[in-house]
Amino acid sequence: MKYLLVIGDGMADNAVEVLGGRTPLQAAKHPTIDRLAAKGVVGSVINCPKPLPAGSETAILSIFGCDPRRYFTGRSPMEAAAMGITLREGDCCYRCNLVAMDEGDMPYEQKRILSHSAGSISGDDAINTIRALTDDPEFSAALDKYNMELPPAPTFRPLAVEHHGDFSGIRFIPPHDHLGEKCGPLLPSGNARAEKFAELQRIANRVLEHHPVTEARRASGKMGANGIWFWAEGTAVALPDFRQEYGHAGAVVSAVPICHGIGVLRGLEKVEVEGATGEIDTNFEGKLEATWQKINEYDFVCLHLEAPDECTHNGDLPGKVQAIEWLDSRLLTPLLARMDAANMEYRVLLLSDHKTLTATRGHDGDPVPYLIYDSRKDTQFGFGYDESTGAMGECIPDGSVLLKMLFEQKV
Repeated sequence: MKYLLVIGDGMADNAVEVLGGRTPLQAAKHPTIDRLAAKGVVGSVINCPKPLPAGSETAILSIFGCDPRRYFTGRSPMEAAAMGITLREGDCCYRCNLVAMDEGDMPYEQKRILSHSAGSISGDDAINTIRALTDDPEFSAALDKYNMELPPAPTFRPLAVEHHGDFSGIRFIPPHDHLGEKCGPLLPSGNARAEKFAELQRIANRVLEHHPVTEARRASGKMGANGIWFWAEGTAVALPDFRQEYGHAGAVVSAVPICHGIGVLRGLEKVEVEGATGEIDTNFEGKLEATWQKINEYDFVCLHLEAPDECTHNGDLPGKVQAIEWLDSRLLTPLLARMDAANMEYRVLLLSDHKTLTATRGHDGDPVPYLIYDSRKDTQFGFGYDESTGAMGECIPDGSVLLKMLFEQKV
């Protein structure tokens, strides 16, 4: 038996007026997913228990079988595991997004956050932006003063490590939940220790605003990464071994550190695909081939697609619909056709980890639809997969039981 977990990150949503009152899932064409739903079990699930953050950091923990109320210590330590960053006792870790803000020399607090990813900056542009900061005497001296490190990374998601840190009482705010808003009220706050993060953000904006690395991106028609943003604070975490808990080894095919990191901490293989960007332009065919290879090697594979989530954050509604359709046509349809041709018996768990709302471009922790399909059975459910059909089935209050359901273990 093969077990396939498919996560369409942020593809669940609320009704959208310009889609005629439909959600993107309802507007998108996904016949293979609908076929699985019609013969499977469809319901809804809460992956982000309150008061924890509504986001992948809690939702994917749940989906991977770990109750975030017990295991969540922050997002960035899980991403650090994926990036090979070892946290020592007493270390604190923070996501340090490269962001695009209003251009110009207006007061920093008046600048709006235009993009939580600086226009999806990646590769050498991302690395060179961080190096522009760490090579700057003022910024470098501030890092040393606060006992912090900021290693370069080829992504808008670099991580900062603070040795012997303490973030208790500090309020950090995710930038993707406040796009278009002035940053002043959103800066780290809560106590005197928060000021060092705000200071680093102000210095970074001064350094990057007119830096050649930033100006070169602007000259090429891209967003300039003229700021950084601290959030997703956390400390080191240990997760239970996946094979010991479920009796199966496996792999995670994804483009984002949070999904890979949780997998690594559970003992699953991290599979990186060249050209997998986490955006609508990701290498779908490469992810298909990697998933097919690993489903032949292991009993369990997680296939994660970030594009629906990022399209929503970027205000790209047509892109979100397209990403859902391509999850169906370019990933699931050919993958399941190969598995059927190979006479594999398999079970599929497919779901959105959380809602990402077109209306706000931010996350929401409301229940999301899931489906479980077994190639040996036909439940004759008869309906497709979307938020409304999910609401027709059982609502599971704890998403960490989903893997037990996939593996047909007692819940």
